[in-house]
Amino acid sequence: MVRVRIDFHSSPEPTLGVEWELALVDRTSRDLVSSAAELFAAARPRLAAPERLHKELLRNTVEVVTGICHSVEEAMSQVRETVTGVVAAADEIDIDLFGAGAHPFASWSAQHITEGHRYEELINRTQWWGRQMLIWGVHVHVGLPEQSRVMPVLNGLLTSYPHLLALSASSPVWAGQDTGYASNRALMFQQLPTAGLPFQFERWEEFESFVSDQQVTGVIDGLSEVRWDIRPSPQLGTLENRVCDGVSNIDELAALTALMHCLVVDLDARVAAGETLPTMPPWHVQENKWRAARYGLEAIIILDDKSRERPVTDDLADLLERLEPVAKRLGCQAELRSVADIVSRGASYQRQRAVARESGGDLVAVVDAVVEELRASL
Repeated sequence: MVRVRIDFHSSPEPTLGVEWELALVDRTSRDLVSSAAELFAAARPRLAAPERLHKELLRNTVEVVTGICHSVEEAMSQVRETVTGVVAAADEIDIDLFGAGAHPFASWSAQHITEGHRYEELINRTQWWGRQMLIWGVHVHVGLPEQSRVMPVLNGLLTSYPHLLALSASSPVWAGQDTGYASNRALMFQQLPTAGLPFQFERWEEFESFVSDQQVTGVIDGLSEVRWDIRPSPQLGTLENRVCDGVSNIDELAALTALMHCLVVDLDARVAAGETLPTMPPWHVQENKWRAARYGLEAIIILDDKSRERPVTDDLADLLERLEPVAKRLGCQAELRSVADIVSRGASYQRQRAVARESGGDLVAVVDAVVEELRASL
């Protein structure tokens, strides 16, 4: 069979791109509202770069994106500028922005799909599971200079999967019920046929063969339909990290972006120096994903192919220390250090549960708290 050739348009620098999905909620009921079109109309005249505001699958969602950035500081400056304009526009039409992996009480059956052939095809194929996707995340692209190093870096990054998910976990409540999970979103999203954990290929050619098989058998029409938690973006010359749940404030977005930037740059430098990166068998990677989704920052994770285990927070502390020189080179030391603040303050799933407890289970109060976090961070 002929293998599809996929050219990776390498990035000479470790550039950065951030995509932040935000839900739209009503000011009074705190339920989701399908007002993306109205928000676009109100926001675009306010934005210096209107192309940084995107539509998504559902009409209750907008996505704020950056251009190609060279530092975490530059990326966050662009995000802050765009979100400030969008919040002002949202004020005009009586809605708020909500940053989390899931909404605590909205009904999936009441939501409206954004018009467009791509979205209609997705729902037509995935049916009930596709309609269930009331979930939001953060995607971070990091530029890589060599096609041959993309797969080794991706495989190496999977060892840090549970750290990223535990830190960002923000979807504990679904359809009015506490799921018992820190990130219900992570397990929801993997129900789509091409979503979830990536396959661990050693060489780029194996990835090309995989894409060929997927296209020949009609699983995908194009590369964008491979919706892995971590995936190559050949057109952009990046590795795209899609592990994280939605984030409720810019400070945590900066921290997580810095961690992802440092991880990829560190792994790539080690591969370039001839090191064979530590990896884990797929069954350990899968178990770590589940443990981080279930227990969040209280997870005990598997460290390596020797099945050693450790609390994720202990391992994270060592990881942050090891990445400090990388952060210094990239100019994001303060942002990387602030990752530890998430642990000391509590991740979003923990903060949401605390609000629910203190308010006698009032989920409107949970939405209020998440909305207020975003406003306060501006």
